[in-house]
Amino acid sequence: MQFSTPISVNDIAQLISADVIGNTTAFATGINEIHKVNNGDICFVDHPKYYETCLNSAATVIIINTKNVTIPEGKTLLFVQEPFEAYLTLVQHFRPFIPQQSLINNTAEIGKDTVIMPNVFIGNHVKIGSNCIIYPNVFINDYTEIGNNCIIQAGTVIGSDAFYYNTKKTRELWYKKMKSCGNVIIHDDVEIGAGCTIDRGVTSSTIIGSGTKMDNMIHIGHDTIIGKNCLFAAQVGIAGATTIEDGVTLWGQVGVSKTLTIGKNAIVLAQSGVPASLEGGKIYFGTPTEEASEKKRELVWVKRIPELWKKVME
Repeated sequence: MQFSTPISVNDIAQLISADVIGNTTAFATGINEIHKVNNGDICFVDHPKYYETCLNSAATVIIINTKNVTIPEGKTLLFVQEPFEAYLTLVQHFRPFIPQQSLINNTAEIGKDTVIMPNVFIGNHVKIGSNCIIYPNVFINDYTEIGNNCIIQAGTVIGSDAFYYNTKKTRELWYKKMKSCGNVIIHDDVEIGAGCTIDRGVTSSTIIGSGTKMDNMIHIGHDTIIGKNCLFAAQVGIAGATTIEDGVTLWGQVGVSKTLTIGKNAIVLAQSGVPASLEGGKIYFGTPTEEASEKKRELVWVKRIPELWKKVME
């Protein structure tokens, strides 16, 4: 999430009741998770395991729960007892939940010749390009950006909250919701089928590349980046922070785990499970996925086991 204008670290500190350590003259331009931060961003860390990673990241401002660390030159630490609670305070302040009574928010920008059918919900600061068709009962959440010549079929949800929780088993309720302040960006010439769900980024963007086509009942997790000209059949599910490169085909009911990469022009056959990154330009099958030619040979030998066993016992 980027702020509309840079905010001084002292103002941020006052908002979250933090002690300022290090560079007291810095300004923050946004807030992001550790794997998404850029220069100017705020990130937070609340576990010693990740202190060094966060301190050595691109983040300019770090919300942290210890003073016993070496501060990299030029960086600002904001010391609080509960960094996660401080994060929630910032999100609520800069991206508050605003109940909406109308179906189409008056801040929405809708391009020429775009058709919006009945019962479509369009939230705050949504941008939709020209020559799109948005079918009935589509939900488009705040800050979503949709390009030109896109088709979104009935009942699809774009910009639902990330399935993302801060977990601490020392408290009564183990899972505490990490409020989403990111968005969804859909580029030109994308088609999305009926009943799909695309989660927005936690602090950054979920991105669908131009020319990508999606069948019905597909789920795309938060912060996932999908390249150009991909093809997804029905009931594909992709977990969060995954990268799908250009030209990838996922056939029906393929499940893809989180934070991995599927390389350019890869094909994954139906009902396969992808637990780790896949090299591009190959065809895969099975759970866990293997190259399809090898998997098929394996299945042939599995079918021969009873015959082989019978010969052994003779």
